[in-house]
Amino acid sequence: MPSLDDLRKRITSVKSTQKITKAMKMVAAAKLRKAQENAEKGRPYSEKMNNVILNLSKSITDKENAPKLLVGTGEEKVHLCIVLTADRGLCGGFNTNIIKKAKSYFEKIISENKTLKIITVGSKGYDQLKRQYKSYIVENISFKESKNINYFDADKVGKIIIEKFEKNEFDVCAIFYNKFKNVITQIPQEQQIVPLNEDKDVSGSDNDYEFEPDEDEILSNLLPKNISTQIFKAMLENSASEQGSRMTAMDNATRNAGELVDRLTIEYNRSRQAAITKELIEIISGAESL
Repeated sequence: MPSLDDLRKRITSVKSTQKITKAMKMVAAAKLRKAQENAEKGRPYSEKMNNVILNLSKSITDKENAPKLLVGTGEEKVHLCIVLTADRGLCGGFNTNIIKKAKSYFEKIISENKTLKIITVGSKGYDQLKRQYKSYIVENISFKESKNINYFDADKVGKIIIEKFEKNEFDVCAIFYNKFKNVITQIPQEQQIVPLNEDKDVSGSDNDYEFEPDEDEILSNLLPKNISTQIFKAMLENSASEQGSRMTAMDNATRNAGELVDRLTIEYNRSRQAAITKELIEIISGAESL
């Protein structure tokens, strides 16, 4: 049984931890509002750009001479996976859920005897994947020094993807991230960005647009920008999801610390009461023996 001094030290330690988790929860809550706002603003832009490109692609008659970023290489032998995670921990299952989604995709590619290549964006993703998939990781990118999510960082990743594609280093590229739904729920996503997934229905008034100059010239400019835009959207979604997950995790940790302090306080009081009772019994027994 722990001594009174040990219990007292443990209560003090847990209370200190509780103060830290409560402060982290408040910081995450403050950051969440702006991150959520940015993520919600980014969705319409990225979706509209995707729709414009898909509508343009439907107007192309000569698919063989269409931009490769749109139609692909014609093969699916080499898959490049961009796994976007956080650079910091203490955010619940945020990073783990993305990794779990990515791993299921990895296993599918490996089981089909296709070549897998991985680029990790965020140190936490690299830390979790290097144990099992280190031989498949071709690059690890971290934006730990960046204070805020910005398009320039996303564009760096986009340029790396385009450079590798131009060198014929992969056929298919997909990104993995968490889509923010609310503070409690973040949904792991798998999105193919090269070639562009044409399964989405874009029928409607957009098909009536007339483009100037021709479709090929517009697509050659839009497609590289679209890759960076989709990555930027994923990074914004991740930012909001990370803060929401951290806020929930720190709230649970604060509550658990409070419950632990209550239990330890009861145990301390009982031990103290038992020690006092024992001393009284010893005093009374000594007095009677005299």
